[in-house]
Amino acid sequence: MKMLLTFGLFIATAAIATGCVERKLKVNTSPQGAMVSLNDEQIGLSPVTMTFQWYGDYAVRISKQGYQTLSTHRPLKAPWYDAFPFDFLAQVLWPGRIVDSTEWTFELQPQQPIMRDDLIRRSQALQEELGSDQP
Repeated sequence: MKMLLTFGLFIATAAIATGCVERKLKVNTSPQGAMVSLNDEQIGLSPVTMTFQWYGDYAVRISKQGYQTLSTHRPLKAPWYDAFPFDFLAQVLWPGRIVDSTEWTFELQPQQPIMRDDLIRRSQALQEELGSDQP
């Protein structure tokens, strides 16, 4: 009985003391202070750090007044220890915490003003294109 109690105490201690994986993603922009959205969810103004649960393709949208809005996709690749069978070791049995940090940096382009003459030319070209399609 004493041996069973000792074994149970050992298992409980091991379960509490085992490590886990902490996943962090930091998004930087140049210039800073842009609103960052991942998968249509605003996460904050850059530079911003968030924790995440899954790896994969993220839809990224970054906007700042005076700059062109950036809409793109970026893969967030899993490290080697997140693949079977290493994931069990890293997430359950590893003594201590594993921190997986990823950093993305995006450069924003200044907003280009639309010139009045260019807008008129594009409008005329569209009108001509639409006019030639009509019977």
